[in-house]
Amino acid sequence: MNRRLTCAFALLALASPATAQTINVALNADIRSTNPGVNRDDNTDAVVLHMVEGLVGYRENGAVAPLLAEKVAVSSDGLTYTFTLRQGVKFHNGAELTSADVLWNWTRYMDPKTDWRCRSEFDGRIGMKVTGVTAPDPSTVVMRLEKPSALFLDTMARTDCAMVAIIHKDSLKPDGSFDKPIGTGPFMLGDWRRGEFVSLKRFDAYVSPPGDKRDGYVGRKNALVPEIKFLAIADGATVKAGLISGALHVADIPDSDLPEMQKSNSVQVVTAPSATKHALLFQSRDPLLSDVRMRQAIAAALDLDELVAQASNELGKVNNSAVHMASPYYGEVQRQRYDHDPARVKKLLAEAGYKGQTIKLIANKRATVPSFPVAVVAQAMLQAAGINSEIEVLEWATQLDRYSKGNYQMMSFSYSARIDPAQSYNQFSGAKDTYPSKAWDSRRADELIEKATITADEAERQKLFDELHKLMLADAPLIFLYNQVDTAMVSKRLRGFAPWVASKPRLWEVGLAD
Repeated sequence: MNRRLTCAFALLALASPATAQTINVALNADIRSTNPGVNRDDNTDAVVLHMVEGLVGYRENGAVAPLLAEKVAVSSDGLTYTFTLRQGVKFHNGAELTSADVLWNWTRYMDPKTDWRCRSEFDGRIGMKVTGVTAPDPSTVVMRLEKPSALFLDTMARTDCAMVAIIHKDSLKPDGSFDKPIGTGPFMLGDWRRGEFVSLKRFDAYVSPPGDKRDGYVGRKNALVPEIKFLAIADGATVKAGLISGALHVADIPDSDLPEMQKSNSVQVVTAPSATKHALLFQSRDPLLSDVRMRQAIAAALDLDELVAQASNELGKVNNSAVHMASPYYGEVQRQRYDHDPARVKKLLAEAGYKGQTIKLIANKRATVPSFPVAVVAQAMLQAAGINSEIEVLEWATQLDRYSKGNYQMMSFSYSARIDPAQSYNQFSGAKDTYPSKAWDSRRADELIEKATITADEAERQKLFDELHKLMLADAPLIFLYNQVDTAMVSKRLRGFAPWVASKPRLWEVGLAD
C-alpha cells in the first residue's frame, strides 16, 4: 500500500465511530492557517468561521444581518455606520466583548504587517475607504466612509475577509505574532496536527445571536456536539470508504461518484445551489485571443448544455452570467447566453484569419471542482469545430500562480462564491496592468461596477447589472458555464446539516443520533 493511502487510512482511524459525539468532516486538503483572513483558502475559511465572528454576517439567502452587532444604523448621507454591540458576548478566554476589542482588531487588520486579505477593500486602493473608526462607549462602534458604498456591509460579511472577525488581543504572542484565534464563535480551537486534522471544541459559554433557527452565519448558532474534527484526506477512495463505514459524517465528493454513493444505506445526498462560478477564461492579451472574433468563435463552438451536463453529472444548469441564479438580480437579461452555432464559428474563424494555431487550455485535477472534465469536453467540442486545442494539466498551486500572473491562453477555472453581483464582477474585472489576474479589462465595465458599489437603489443596480451582462457577452473575456451545485454526502446519523449558497459547511445546530 502506498504512503498516501497508509496516511489516509490512519486518519480514518482517528475518525473512528468510537468517538460517538464527534462530528468528523473530510477536507480535500489541510487548512493554511488559523489566522482569520490571513494566509487563507476556502477550507481555511470554513474551519476558522466556526471559531470567530464579525459585526455582521450573511443570512441564508445572502442578505447581510447583524451578528456581533445587535443593530446597525446608517446615516442619511450613507457615510456613517453605527454598530451597537450585543450584550454578554464572551471570548473563548472568558473576557467580555467591548467596542475596544473592535478598535484593536481594526487597527491590526489595517496594519500592512498583518497581511490581511481584505485590507485593500477598505483603504481606498480599490474604491471604498474607511476614514475613521471610533468607540463613543463600550457598546458602540462608529465607522465612517470617504464616500457612500452599497457594498460596505457586504464586504464586512465576506467569508474570505473572515467577516472582519473580532478576536481577543491574547490571540497574539508577546512579540506580536499570531498564536491562535481566541474568538467568540460556538467552537474554539482544540488541536491542529498539520497535514492530518483540526479539532474544534464546543465553547460552553457561547452566547448565540437571536433567532429560532440557523440562518447562514447569523441566527441560532448553538454547538450540539462537544467536538468537530476536520480531517485532511486527499484520496477520494478513502473518503468513500470512511463515509460507508461511518467513520466520516460529512464529505464533498465529485459529482461522478454520486451514482455509486447513492446505493449506500449509510449515507444520504444533500444538495444546494451556490454562488461559486465555473468558467473558461481567455487571455485577451494573447496574440491569437486578443481578437474578439476568436473568443466569440470559441463560445459558439461549445454546446454549453451538453458541456455542463457532462461536467456536473447533470446537476448544473447553464448560466453565462456573473450573477448567481438564486440572486434577486438574476432576471431575463441574465438569462441571455451564448448559443451553439457551427456556421457562426466558421464565419468568425475566417474573419479572424485563424490558421489552425494551437490554443493551450490549462486545467487541474482537483476532485472538488470540474476543471479537468470541463477542459476535456471543451477540447473535444473545439476540435470538432476546427479549433486546435491542447490541454495542459497543472497542480493547483502552479495553476493559481499562472492565473495570478495572467500567464495562460485559456484556463478552466472556478471563482469562489460572491453573493452581491458587484463583488462577483470585481473578482474578474479590472486593469490588467495593475491586476494581471483580471480576465476582463474594460473601462466601461469598471465604470458600471463602480456605480453599482455606491448605488443602493435596487432598480438602478439592476440596470447596471443588465448592461454589464450584455457588455460581457459581447466582449467574451471569459465564459461562465454554471453555478456549482454543492453536493455533500452525509451520514444518516447526522441531524440538521445543510449546504447553502456560501459553499461552506456549518456544524452548529448539527447533532448526531445514537
